[in-house]
Formats: sequence, C-alpha cells, structure tokens
Amino acid sequence: MRLIIAFACFTIILNTASAQMAPKNWYHLDATEGYNGTSSYKTFTQLIKDKVGKTVVVAIIDSGIDVEHEDLKANIWKNPGEIAGNGIDDDKNGYVDDVHGWNFIGGPGGKNVGPETYEVTRLYSSMRYKYENADVEKLSKEQKMEYEKFLNYKTEVEGEREKATAQLQQIAAFETQVISGMNQIESAMGENPNNVEILKGDDPLTSLKLNDNPDVSIALNVAKQIMKQSEEITSIGQLKEELITVLAEEKQGSQNKLDYAYNPDYDSRKLIVKDNYNDSSERFYGNNDVEGPDALHGTHVAGIVGAMVGNEIGSEGIARNVKLMSVRAVPDGDERDKDVANAIIYAVDNGASIINMSFGKAYSWDKKAVDEAVKYAADQDVLLVHAAGNSGQDNDATDNFPNDYLGKHGFIFKKKCHADNWLEVGALSYKPSEDMVAGFSNYGKQNVDLFSPGVQIYATTPGDKYQYLQGTSMASPAAAGVAAVLRSYYPSLTAKQVKEILMKSVVPINTVVKKPGTKGAQKVSFTELSASGGTINLYNAFQLAAKTKGKKKIKELANKGA
Repeated sequence: MRLIIAFACFTIILNTASAQMAPKNWYHLDATEGYNGTSSYKTFTQLIKDKVGKTVVVAIIDSGIDVEHEDLKANIWKNPGEIAGNGIDDDKNGYVDDVHGWNFIGGPGGKNVGPETYEVTRLYSSMRYKYENADVEKLSKEQKMEYEKFLNYKTEVEGEREKATAQLQQIAAFETQVISGMNQIESAMGENPNNVEILKGDDPLTSLKLNDNPDVSIALNVAKQIMKQSEEITSIGQLKEELITVLAEEKQGSQNKLDYAYNPDYDSRKLIVKDNYNDSSERFYGNNDVEGPDALHGTHVAGIVGAMVGNEIGSEGIARNVKLMSVRAVPDGDERDKDVANAIIYAVDNGASIINMSFGKAYSWDKKAVDEAVKYAADQDVLLVHAAGNSGQDNDATDNFPNDYLGKHGFIFKKKCHADNWLEVGALSYKPSEDMVAGFSNYGKQNVDLFSPGVQIYATTPGDKYQYLQGTSMASPAAAGVAAVLRSYYPSLTAKQVKEILMKSVVPINTVVKKPGTKGAQKVSFTELSASGGTINLYNAFQLAAKTKGKKKIKELANKGA
C-alpha cells in the first residue's frame, strides 16, 4: 500500500505494506460477501461451471508488461506469424519481431522513452517560436485567440516549474530536520534500537529522556504515522531507511518535473523515437521491447485482467481463456495521441477484441488521429475500455482525453456523437458505504458509464512480485476482464452489445455517497455520478448475455430483470 506521511508544507507517500488492507481477492467477491466486487467467483462457480469458452485477446495499451512474470506468462499473447529473435518481419505487418506486441515509445537500438513531457508542455513549446516575442497589436483575430491559449499554457508550465523547484527545497529542508531528529532518537535508544514501541507511547520524550526540539518533534510525528499504518517497521533503523528511500524518490519526482514533464526544451521524439512526429499517419516506428524500463503499471493492469487462475500463487485475473497483448504507448508523463492511435490500430489489426486503456490527460494534441483509430476499432467490432481519471473531477464539465466524443470538440454536424464501442470506468472502493466511491475518481452523469473495483487492488508487478495499487487505472481492467468473459462465452455479441449489457446489468446504487474530489465535504446520490448509476457485475451481465442471443433488445431484457 502507499503510505501517506503528511506535514506542514506538503505530503510524502511511502510505498509500504499496511496493517489494514482489503482482502487480496475482494474485487472477485459478491455483495452477499460484503464487498463491492465483480462477482466473478460466483459467476464461474454457479453459472459457467464447466462451460468451455473461446480464447479472447485483450490488448493492454500501457507502460509495458513483464511478459515473463510467473503469474502472467502462460496468458501472454504470442503472434502466431512471427518467429522470435530472427530480425525479420515474418508476418509482414510492418513490425519486426513483434512476438508479444509492440512498443510505440521506443526507438532504434532498443532505446526507450521513460520520463516524458506533459501535453501542456508540448503545446506551449510548439507555440513559443510564434508568440514568445509577438507584438500583440499586430496579431489577427484568430492569432489573438491562439495567443491566449499560448499564455494559458505558459502560465501552467512555468507555474508547475516554480512549484517543483519549491518542493525540492522543502524536501531538502525536511530531510535535514527529520534525519537529525531520527538520529537523536536512535542515540537516546542506546542499545535498544528495536524498542520502537516506546515511540507509540503518550510521552516518548520523557521515556527516552529527550529534550523537545523541532527536529525530534517532526521525527516522532513521522515515526508514529509510519508505525500506525505498518507492522513491518520494527526498528529505528528501518524507519530511517524507509524515509531516506522515499525522500530520494520524492526528490527524483520533482527533479523529473523540471527535467522532463514541464521542460519545454525536452523532446523524446528527436532523442529516442526518431519518428516524424508531425506526420500522424506514420505507423511504422518504435521497437519490440514490450516491457520497457518501468512496467509496474502495465503489469499490474494486465494481472487484473488475466493473471493465472488456479495455480495457487499470487493473484487471480477476472478473465479466463484470455491472452494479453502488450502495446507500449504510455510513458512516465503524458501519452502522445499519435502513439495512442497507432497502438489501437496495431491491437485491432493483430486480433484484439478488447483494448484496455488506463491512461488520460487534460489536453489533446491530435484528437482527430485518436478519433479515427476509435472509429476503426468500432468498424472491426473491438471494445475500448478506458479509465475515467484520478483527478476527482466531473468529466461532464472538464476535458479528459482520450474520450468517446468523435469529431472536433466532440461535435459532428453540430450534434454530439459518442463511440458506441467505448466504456468509460470510474473507481469503486471495497465496502458498501458512503465512502464506496474512490475520492480520487473522476465521475460524470454523461461521460462516465459505470463504476468498477479500483481501490486496494492486489495484482502482479514486475519480477514475479505482487502489490496493492489503486486508481481508475485498476478499475478499467477489472471492467475489461468482465467484458472478456462475456466475449469468451458469448462470442456472437458485438462490442456495442457487450457495452449495453454491462451498462444494463449493473448493481444499482441508490444511496448517498461522498462526492469525489471534495474530501467528504459534499455528498451526492450515487446515481448522479455515472450514466448507469451502478457498479459492474459479471453475474448479472452473464445472465443478461445468455438471454440476449441477438433476438431481443438488451434494454427490454434488462427491464424484465436478468
């Protein structure tokens, strides 16, 4: 679990195990068991039983997948037309040695994009030459409108750079204080460095015969927070080691904002990928490294969809009869529209029937390219499942890309047009309560379709490891896994029908919940947070799919009850 240490100026998040966690398999469980899970276990034991399904290919457009993971490798997609390692495009699809997928953020010689700019930075950078020293009075009306956008981009980028610089200074000052305090506590402990229980007492200063000072006070505060949330820390040495590690990560994160995310002079395309970035129709670039330098996110997402079931190790995916295709297009920063479009097209052309997309951003460089790819996927009957985002925002009122609006700004002939092969997913917590919607989750009565398990999700991570992570990034693959089960056992269902079934078979929630993004200050009916007003449920969906069989409208069947 990510452990949060809060203090005066900012917050640090520690990656450590928590003493109080949801069950590792909660997202498989049912409401009758007290959890907001998908009811996948119930479905397989009561409805599917010994039925034989069709193998379904699910593409994971993400940061990369550890394809050799002990709990994934048996379910990793293998290109039947490609011979591994021979340096030849055997299947003549334009991608050499794409055995398990393709990497659109890689370059010649196996180089890879790691940290990357945000889209707002790229937009700002692209307009600097034109407007940095512009004479505003000489600009045309259209140019003045564009100039206003440029100023907004510039303000955001330069503001974030100032924040990152300030945070580096704050972290350095905090590090000096807390390490000094930890050293004083360690010295006071003498020959009993493992006696950390004394720090939990009402008056540890007196117990340790320590004088009260700011450094010790801060160190005690941090120590108590860590030990409150973790039982694995048993010595002052471990406390110091954990803190130093996380502070280093925090410093690197802030430095990366300056060096990459908000650096208008950094260009990964020229340095690494070496494609013609201005040509959105260019498709054949990248390399076949489908894991990349940091596959944590993508490996975790893949495990939620299709980790092995029944092997008695690690975690279990929701889908059975699944093959996971790795399409790397998401760096440590904002994904690029060209890469997203090409990743979708690649997945469709190579047999994926479901594509999971656990990423998003506030700005779009080339929405048209992504829209064309979405329409191509629709034409080929491929379902796109997308994470709603983690900003606690209303997606009906705030831009979030990519999205299912087709056409510039979502309008075609002055009429909004939604892609009917697109499922937008918000994140759900594990217990039915007013806290059941994740506080970070985006929502939207029109633009979020349903909610799915996304808090404290235990799944695969690189190097045969497992970890709890959370986000709409986890909710999306849970929904994709449910969709994969439907397409496996009812392969005649179209992508549009699968979406309709998932929407009509939700468990309706009619209670009042804390509104995301408000820290509990506002409450709202759950029905106002998504189009369906409910949470995904495989058991209900499977029953509705069984009744559909293309003979009746799904809406009519849903109204009669699954």
